[in-house]
Amino acid sequence: MNSVYPHIIPEIEKWPIYQVSKNRAVFIQELNQFSFDRMLELHSHEVDDIVAKTIYLEKIRSKNVPWKVDPPDEASYWVNLEKEFQACTTREQKIEILRRIINRYSEEITGSFNPKTFKFARRFLTSFFKRLLNTAAGRKHRRIWGNRYQLQDRIKVTGYVDQFRSLFSKGTVVVVPTHFSNLDSILIGYAMDAVAGVPAFAYGAGLNLYEVELIAYFMNRLGAYKVDRRKKNPIYLECLKSMACYSLQKGVNNIFFPGGTRSRTGAIESKLKLGLLGSVMESQRIFIQNGKNEKIFIVPIVVSYHFVLEAKYLIDQHLRLTSKEKYVKSRDQYTSYRKILKFIWSLFSEKSKITLSIGEPMDVLGNIVDADGNSRDSKGQIIDLSEYFEWDGEVTADHQRETVYTKMLGDKILESYYRNNVVLSSHFVAFTAFRLFRRLHKGMSFDDFINLPPSEFNVPMNEFYVALEKVRNKLIQMEQKNEIKLSETMHEEIKGMAEYGIKNLGIYHISKPLIISQDILQTQDIRLLYFYHNRLDHCQLEKVLEDTESFMEKMNRL
Repeated sequence: MNSVYPHIIPEIEKWPIYQVSKNRAVFIQELNQFSFDRMLELHSHEVDDIVAKTIYLEKIRSKNVPWKVDPPDEASYWVNLEKEFQACTTREQKIEILRRIINRYSEEITGSFNPKTFKFARRFLTSFFKRLLNTAAGRKHRRIWGNRYQLQDRIKVTGYVDQFRSLFSKGTVVVVPTHFSNLDSILIGYAMDAVAGVPAFAYGAGLNLYEVELIAYFMNRLGAYKVDRRKKNPIYLECLKSMACYSLQKGVNNIFFPGGTRSRTGAIESKLKLGLLGSVMESQRIFIQNGKNEKIFIVPIVVSYHFVLEAKYLIDQHLRLTSKEKYVKSRDQYTSYRKILKFIWSLFSEKSKITLSIGEPMDVLGNIVDADGNSRDSKGQIIDLSEYFEWDGEVTADHQRETVYTKMLGDKILESYYRNNVVLSSHFVAFTAFRLFRRLHKGMSFDDFINLPPSEFNVPMNEFYVALEKVRNKLIQMEQKNEIKLSETMHEEIKGMAEYGIKNLGIYHISKPLIISQDILQTQDIRLLYFYHNRLDHCQLEKVLEDTESFMEKMNRL
């Protein structure tokens, strides 16, 4: 059974996120000044151009891309502000307009945290995940709901959990997870509270999500801050970075998705967007400059699903972008009431698990930290972080230097993702099957291959089992070298494990990535299979199957 940890701070009113939120007006006032100081530090001689550019871009956005969630006066506000700005005759007047724009953005971005709403969300999400992950045994409706511990057994938190929990009393924690689904923020927040027993995190949420009133109600009260990806102007982007940076300085634990968006391919991130990580670096340097001993700890988390609800949409979006004119649109999988009802029933009649693998915590430079929060080098010696931010014995801001440090941190996070990736049986069977199918048509271009009908993909199960053994042996070697992690199921008898993986892979899809028909392995959707295959694409397993002659190759040779 999965471990459920006692909460390290049972009283929600003592959580850092609430301590800041209960004085939201004061926080915004301080945030405004922090953002303003940053703008002048970085753009002191460009204020006129930056304000003019911001107003111009906002006028276009509010006219061409309006959203229901925008303030009622959005368009008129920027039109009137442009007239006012053009009438300015002094720098002080233009500076005042800059302050007003910053305040407007700060009010928009900053959320709040309400303990009563959080307690309600705990109960609601418990019910929601019970339905989604389902603890039902067979088809007994009365057991669909399960109990609290059955549910938490479906959400497994592994890795450096004890060390992770110990750091909340020693500094500010920034969780940096992989990103595969819109469920990630909710799931991670729930698992951190209900399973790992740690306080709530602040996190960025797309402003488009607030268009649904019910979602907006909860997000506005559960620590989310708004991110409007339509806004590309320099003032807004600086305000967004300031929000991340200043909340860390106030001791608020954060969730940052360094991949920036959901993985369209199904693969673990190979490149990270470093903007928010740069805010972490800056915040740590400010702590040191101010003579404070507070540290910021970075904790990578790899989320492993047997399924991704949006997988069909995500992989089609990726293929549309990469294949361009060769892209052939998939048929809508929701083409009949029978299929829709079958999909809905699967939500209530099947089981699945989700794994959150917590990597080894590190400091902002990517050094490993021990349970006491000390940074240590590769030889185990304690490191003084302040030395990395000094020039001639004085701690100074150096944006070029911090950019290099941020890149180093990003590389360490990626290494942690690969090392702590938990291989599920579904990932395993998807990778192996796709590679076997691809070899059947190895002379064909990828674009033509991915557009083949399902009837073109058939592999005898005996051949599949042989290939699985070869791939698993390689994965076991990688696990022994601490290059990857395998789920418990991955060590079971190959035939039963394969059937378990195939079943879980297709639970939430009408068109199944893999099926077994008369002892032949087939697919109903090669694109979906490709999505799940990509989870292990970074493991460089292709050569493992090169010496396995396929059934079709034998037939062709004869």
